[in-house]
Amino acid sequence: MKVSVENLENNVVKLDIEIEAETAAQEYNKACRRISEHVNIHGFRKGKAPRAVVEKYVGPDRIQREALDRLLPNVFADIISEHQFDLVSEPTVESYNFELGQPLTIVAKLELKPEVKLNQYKGVEVEIPEFKHPEDAIERELNALRERFARLEPVVDRPTKDDDIVVMDFAGEVDGEPIKGGSAKNYQLDLGNSTFIPGFAEQLVDKNIGEEFTIKVTFPAEYHDETLKGKDAEFQIKINEIKQKVMPELDDELAKKVGPFNSIEELKADISSYLEKSKELENENRAQKALLEKIIDQAEVEIPDAMVNKEAKVLMEEVQQKMKAQGIAWEQVLDQEGHENIWNNLRDEAAKRVKNSLVLGEIAKVENIKVTDEDFTQRVSEIAAMYNTDEKTIYKQMSKNPGMAQALTQQLLGHNITKFLMENNKV
Repeated sequence: MKVSVENLENNVVKLDIEIEAETAAQEYNKACRRISEHVNIHGFRKGKAPRAVVEKYVGPDRIQREALDRLLPNVFADIISEHQFDLVSEPTVESYNFELGQPLTIVAKLELKPEVKLNQYKGVEVEIPEFKHPEDAIERELNALRERFARLEPVVDRPTKDDDIVVMDFAGEVDGEPIKGGSAKNYQLDLGNSTFIPGFAEQLVDKNIGEEFTIKVTFPAEYHDETLKGKDAEFQIKINEIKQKVMPELDDELAKKVGPFNSIEELKADISSYLEKSKELENENRAQKALLEKIIDQAEVEIPDAMVNKEAKVLMEEVQQKMKAQGIAWEQVLDQEGHENIWNNLRDEAAKRVKNSLVLGEIAKVENIKVTDEDFTQRVSEIAAMYNTDEKTIYKQMSKNPGMAQALTQQLLGHNITKFLMENNKV
């Protein structure tokens, strides 16, 4: 095989490939036999028809394409390995000349990853504000637990208070028209922790059981439903029940309900330990984020549109899946936001992701940062323990889904790169 390499603009490489006539003929004959085994040709059993009959039945073009489909992956793999090409996407065949008795000639193009100029990535210094929990953090956690284990008691002898639970019927209108999904019967609302429209819960205070009334609210200017943004609305309300929270005492009995604690002091110590660990994790995440941003921002790279568009398509699919999981129709999102606006925003995010990947990949290449077998097996053991299974089960799942192993390898590589950068820079 002869290969001529020509560097074109925008990180594109042109390949002129020539494969010996004998090799091309062998692949052509193999392709002919494979096709004959899958087509019904009158007068012949499958796989027994002569080449001339198969050519007449399916045409030489189909046989050539079949031969190229089997031949080219190995050809490209050898070329990419020999020249150490780092590809953006699969090679594309521009043209070919496939005549039996003559060398097979192919013109193909490869789009390579762009060159990355790292600039400084070691000895960098960044400053970040240290994260600290508020002084009353333990008290807040304890109050949250009291809320969680509070019991509800019916109220019959007073109006609603701002920390009550109300059970109500409601129906909303905008411009005299019912709001889609804006009504319910016997809906339970915590007035002290309402996620309704601002001003809604406040107008339910000082109301009695059985009382019917109208409240007026205004939808936020940034509301998710385009048709309701900034609109004035009226809601017809009927209070069916009032309930009050009865909070448990902050004592040993509460601690025993929460978990394996014998006393409230043990519970407080556990919360304190949790808060300390969460503070350390938050500060570690802040440090990594600030350091990576500084290193990546000062790196220089011209990213091909093909890479950005490919990543943007992945992001678009992620958004569609997220909307579907939330029960939101994708067509509705397109109507509200506009396809062009969504796409441009995703391209911006895609460009950031691609640059991150290219810069970190270049650091890994320069510093020879890799994922070892020990890294991989240790992470598999951790995953197995997390899901209460064994390593054999995890490896079996990977064999069925190769993308799973690839994703895990990329995750571990990212971890090793970040670890290297944290050790060689200062926060």
